[in-house]
Amino acid sequence: MLKLTKAVFCAAALSITSLAQAADPVVIKFAHVVAENTPKGQGALMFQQLVAADPKLKDKVKVEVYPNSSLFGDGKEMEALLLGDVQMLAPSLAKFEHYTKQIQIFDLPFLFNDLAAVDRFQQGPQGKALLTSMEDKGIHGLAYWHNGLKQLSANKKVILPKDARGLKFRVQASSVLEEQFKAIRANPRKMSFAEVYQGLQTGTVNGTENTWSNYESQKVHEVQPFFTETNHGLIDYMVITNSKFWSGLPEDVRTELQKIMDQVTVEVNKQAEALNLAARQKIIDAKTSEIDSLTPEQREQWREAMRPVWEKFSNEIGADLIKAAEAANQAS
Repeated sequence: MLKLTKAVFCAAALSITSLAQAADPVVIKFAHVVAENTPKGQGALMFQQLVAADPKLKDKVKVEVYPNSSLFGDGKEMEALLLGDVQMLAPSLAKFEHYTKQIQIFDLPFLFNDLAAVDRFQQGPQGKALLTSMEDKGIHGLAYWHNGLKQLSANKKVILPKDARGLKFRVQASSVLEEQFKAIRANPRKMSFAEVYQGLQTGTVNGTENTWSNYESQKVHEVQPFFTETNHGLIDYMVITNSKFWSGLPEDVRTELQKIMDQVTVEVNKQAEALNLAARQKIIDAKTSEIDSLTPEQREQWREAMRPVWEKFSNEIGADLIKAAEAANQAS
C-alpha cells in the first residue's frame, strides 16, 4: 500500500511539473555583435520591450537580448542559430553567401544610390523573395533592418581609388567585399567585428569600411585618422530565426511576433539615418579624425574602378536581380 501511495504521489508530482513546464514562456534569445546604441542594438531592445508589453503574448514569450558578442561572436552565431542555441539573430547581409549566392547583391559596391532605393528593392517582390530563400538551409528571414551606407576609414588620406593601393582593409567574410578591394589593388583581410579596433590599433589592418554608427560606437575614430565619405555600399541586416523553431510556434504566437517585428522594422529603418548622422557629428566633435567628402567626379572614379565586381558575380547573383536593384534607383 505504501509503495502504491508513493507511486501515485510521484506520478502526481510529475504531472504538476509537466503542467508547470508547459506554462513556461517560450524564450527567444536574440543575440547580436554590435553595441546597443546602434540601429541593430536599438531594434533588438525595441522588439524585446514590445513583446513584453503585448497582452496577447503575456506569459507566452520572453525575449532575452545579448549585445556586443556577449553570447556568440561573428564566427559562431550562425552555427548557434542552426543548433538552436539562439533563436534570433540579425547578421549583416554579407554573412549569407554560404546559404544563397543571390544575397551577395547587397554587397555589390555602388549599386544603390541611397537608402530610399534600398527600401524600394527590399519591399519589392525580388527583395521579399530573398527573405525566404534559405528555408531549405534552416533559416527563415523575418525582416530587413537598415544600418546605413558604408564609408571608408584608413591610416592615410584616401580620396581616389589609387590612394588605397597596398592598404590592408578589414572586410567581413564576403567574397564580393574581398573582390571589391582587390579591384582597387588593396589587400582585404577577413576579421570579426569584435577584433577590428585592436586590428586597426596594432596595424594588422590599415583601414576598414563601415557605417558612422558602427565607427562611433566602437571608437574606431580613436585609431583611424582619416575617413572618406563614399557611401559606396550597404550594411543592412536580415533578422532571422531557425525555421524549425519558427514553424513550431503556435500560429497565433507566430502571427503576433511577425506583427511586432514589422512594427519594429519601420522604426529601426526610420531611425537608422538619424543615428548615423548623430554618430558622424560625434566623430567630428571628437576632433581625432578628418572626414573627407567626394566630388561627383571622384565618386564616379570609384564606381568605375569597382564596377568589374558586378560582372564577376553576375552569374552567381543573377543578371535579372541586379537589373531589378538598379531599377530601384529610379523612384516610381
